[in-house]
Amino acid sequence: MMRFKRLWWTIRLCMIGDSMKRADYVRTRDIYGFVGKNVSIMPRIVPLYSKLIKLNDNVRIASNVTFLTHDGINYMLNNCSRTQKKFKERIGCIEIGKNTFIGSGSTILYDVKIGENVIVGANSFVNHDLPSNGIYAGVPARKIGDYTYYVNKRIQEEEKGLIATTEHNQSLTVDEIITAWKLFYDKRNSEK
Repeated sequence: MMRFKRLWWTIRLCMIGDSMKRADYVRTRDIYGFVGKNVSIMPRIVPLYSKLIKLNDNVRIASNVTFLTHDGINYMLNNCSRTQKKFKERIGCIEIGKNTFIGSGSTILYDVKIGENVIVGANSFVNHDLPSNGIYAGVPARKIGDYTYYVNKRIQEEEKGLIATTEHNQSLTVDEIITAWKLFYDKRNSEK
């Protein structure tokens, strides 16, 4: 029965185009252990043992993020072990603190707690706890920056027009496109 439910939830998530509405669906159906307010879930696949995942307020999960709440090593151990012991599947919880962004393509392993005010870079592999107020990236993820410093730098870049921005309506204006390409080439010309 649970396999069917998980498959049905995944199919349903594929039909919901908006990431905030996907989070609402997950929350109202009680699919995850907890989903806070103002959460965005881009992935459309319901992880196995999703009740072991908690997403606190203002969490953004980018596309192709994988939550692994278990491992399958027990199957290999049971078929090649020199002992008579039958190993069970290992499971573990994942908690994402508030005000956190998980970049596209990242993998979060079981028994991991990510603190508050954290940015995880794209394609990162998180196999240990990440303390609050940091920027982490890599395989395995390691601290590469300070959250507050990044936020302040981003404010300055936007105010000075040093980066291209949009209101995130999934449709760019002609001016936004021209500005993005201008900044793209200006940066490369200034490096020569």
